[in-house]
Amino acid sequence: MLSFFNGVFDSTTASGIAVGDFLACLCAALVLGAVISLFYKYKTHYTKSFLVTLTLLPSIVAVIIMMVNGNIGAGVAVAGAFSLVRFRSAPGSAKEIAALFLAMATGLVTGMGYIGYAAIFVFIIGFVMMVLTGSGFGNERETELEKTVRITIPEDLDYAGVFDDLFGDYATSWKLESVKTTNMGSLFNLKYRVMLKDATQEKEFIDKLRCRNGNLEISSSIERGRSAEL
Repeated sequence: MLSFFNGVFDSTTASGIAVGDFLACLCAALVLGAVISLFYKYKTHYTKSFLVTLTLLPSIVAVIIMMVNGNIGAGVAVAGAFSLVRFRSAPGSAKEIAALFLAMATGLVTGMGYIGYAAIFVFIIGFVMMVLTGSGFGNERETELEKTVRITIPEDLDYAGVFDDLFGDYATSWKLESVKTTNMGSLFNLKYRVMLKDATQEKEFIDKLRCRNGNLEISSSIERGRSAEL
């Protein structure tokens, strides 16, 4: 068992890399990349292209590390430059970024020849990821009740306290954060931060607001990554 955790290249004295060692590390990185993708899929919205990226990224990083002869600084610099393509092309969620770093770290360890440690690392982190995702760790009820409400009103309607009675009926707290004119000054856009009393009454609340603002545009959204236009 101890030999399983020895580096593939620990006993290599030549400067080159044997074809068998290279293929062993490459195949191990591909398998571990597929395992990372399976862990990431658990109760998570994903795209096919991102899963393919997670599957291939460890093997790509592993090859880079092997080709720079174990020079960690050079390998990480090159792999980091490649990873920037993802972050510059599309903004990723925090979980996506964590999965990418997991894949890169796995490729780094595998490229150094420590396949056993890479496998343990992937399974431990992947298991913890599944537990945290399945248990709803970090979820707060307040995130569903805290809304950013944007209301459009005509210019002849005084916005100072015009909706306070409705906010008092459906919200525990509210604050007018900004006022902006639009449509050549004929309309005002009001932005409120609101803490609802009951999320199930949101539609009723919006209907009351529409009656007050002349059925102009109203939107309610959760700023933290999710939004729903009403």
